[in-house]
Amino acid sequence: MNSQTRMLSCTSLLLIVVLLGSVVQAGTIVLVDGARIEGTILKETASVVFVDIGYDVLDIPKDQIQQIVEPAPDDEPTQDDEGAISGERVSEDLYRTGDLPSASIEDLARRFGEGVVIVKSPGGLGSGFIIHPDGYLVTNFHVVENETQITINIFRKVGQVFRNEKIEDVQIIAVNPFMDLALLKFDPPEDLKVTVVYLAEDRKVNEGDTVFAIGNPLGLERTVSKGIVSKRNRAQDGLTYVQTTTQINPGNSGGPLFNARGEVIGVTNMGYRFAEGLNFAIPVRYVMDFLSNRDAYAYDRDNPNSGFQYLEAPARLNPAAPEFLLPAVNPNHDNDDVDSPS
Repeated sequence: MNSQTRMLSCTSLLLIVVLLGSVVQAGTIVLVDGARIEGTILKETASVVFVDIGYDVLDIPKDQIQQIVEPAPDDEPTQDDEGAISGERVSEDLYRTGDLPSASIEDLARRFGEGVVIVKSPGGLGSGFIIHPDGYLVTNFHVVENETQITINIFRKVGQVFRNEKIEDVQIIAVNPFMDLALLKFDPPEDLKVTVVYLAEDRKVNEGDTVFAIGNPLGLERTVSKGIVSKRNRAQDGLTYVQTTTQINPGNSGGPLFNARGEVIGVTNMGYRFAEGLNFAIPVRYVMDFLSNRDAYAYDRDNPNSGFQYLEAPARLNPAAPEFLLPAVNPNHDNDDVDSPS
């Protein structure tokens, strides 16, 4: 089907929906194989459900549908005039969660784009995202590894234009080299309304889910890239990662990987340079554990790679080999007559 035919088909379908007076509502289609499709349910017949997913209209046979989940009106989160999420949950571990509604990537990027920052050091740059109004933000450990002079660039919206503003006084609060996570803090300017991103608490990640990243690849500010979850739990070096087709390049490290609701499901941290579409993010559950135990990972300026100082083992006083390592000697023979072990 060519693009013109598809456009005419979609237009005809929408016209039919309007003429028949069908109810248009948001919902989630759960397929028999476990995949989930989120969109606007345009029409439902005895055999087919028509769903608008934003850039196309799908006709899904009912025998392939396990369940249609419709949002409960009373539970649907709303926003006040200042953009706050009703029913949001503020954790004592600095982060916030909430049942955000599904929205287009364009709308989500517009709303949460100001919560993503550039993290700079003399050794390079990466990305980070703000989790608390007091200026706490998360990034990768390797972005600030062996660095003490950290700055960030925030983006504040003035009218319809984003303004890049540098903040030089940035503290390293905690680091976890094994999980490749770091917690930083800056003092927000008094006239800045801080945009905070939300973490996805108890939100299941499935293969095929739509995700997107906001970061600064190669220094290209506020770049948005879209993909899907290729594997929700790819094992590597003793940890599991979210594998995604979302493009991750140098400079994206430490930035957020969002789901279709604008909730952070991971921290982008690596990818294969010569294999397109093989990229990885640290699951958000590791981030929550890191923040909950941040006192254990407290940053030590004298030992910047760890919160602990490891001491050297003391040297042995007797340089000779221990007796239990010496060959046994038969007391009835001279040492020269002792047979070497075979």
